[in-house]
Amino acid sequence: MTRSEFDDIRAHIAAEAGHAGDLFQIAQELLDDLEQVRIREATLRSYYLGLLTAARATVAADTAGDAEPLTFLVHELAKHGQLPEGEQVQRILSDARTAQALLAYMEEQAPRRSTPGSRARRCGGVSRTLRG
Repeated sequence: MTRSEFDDIRAHIAAEAGHAGDLFQIAQELLDDLEQVRIREATLRSYYLGLLTAARATVAADTAGDAEPLTFLVHELAKHGQLPEGEQVQRILSDARTAQALLAYMEEQAPRRSTPGSRARRCGGVSRTLRG
């Protein structure tokens, strides 16, 4: 949802607030929560994009023979306080190896896709509109 859609819903709720106070208060709180989640998601997407860009730049720098190819990635991790230190180094390496092994196992165990002639079940969504 866009910010203006959130504002429109808030205005609609505020206009109806005198009629069923408790219900509208709950709706307002849910809307506030939804907007906070949207903001958090946008922030996480931004962090992900920065990390992905740094990782790609690091690989490109390594491919180009740069003397310090990790510069981009180190900078991005340091910006978020995520540079490993001391005992964390071995734990992170161990976690990464375990994650790779689990992913490889899951890919081996993945269910087979249905045959071309079989029909897949689909969930149809519902559409909601505000009345008023």
